[in-house]
Amino acid sequence: MSDLTVQRPEDAQIITVEGSSVPFYQFQVNGVTYIEFDTSRCGPPEPMVNAMLAVGLIKDAKTKVIMINHKSPAGLLPKIRENFDIQESTLEDGRVKLVFSYIEGASEQADLSDKTCDG
Repeated sequence: MSDLTVQRPEDAQIITVEGSSVPFYQFQVNGVTYIEFDTSRCGPPEPMVNAMLAVGLIKDAKTKVIMINHKSPAGLLPKIRENFDIQESTLEDGRVKLVFSYIEGASEQADLSDKTCDG
């Protein structure tokens, strides 16, 4: 199963992420913990802020973040492209789904302090 095809189950748990402005859901599929959030109805800087908080939760290869957004987050991707593997697809309704994954030796070096939106 591709990470891009993973769907949040109905029994996913809502988790508290300090500073977030949208609900975050956590669930497991095949031993991988997924953390999902949807900023498709948010305006800047909310998608950037929530994404930076979310990728900060990725500590190993067994944790991945799914972001649903109204478009590809042009300001976010250059900030973290070197530190996380990023898969992107367009959903049937036109929203964008991104899956962020751990890169050993690179994810630990990510500077997640700059949450301003330049895109």
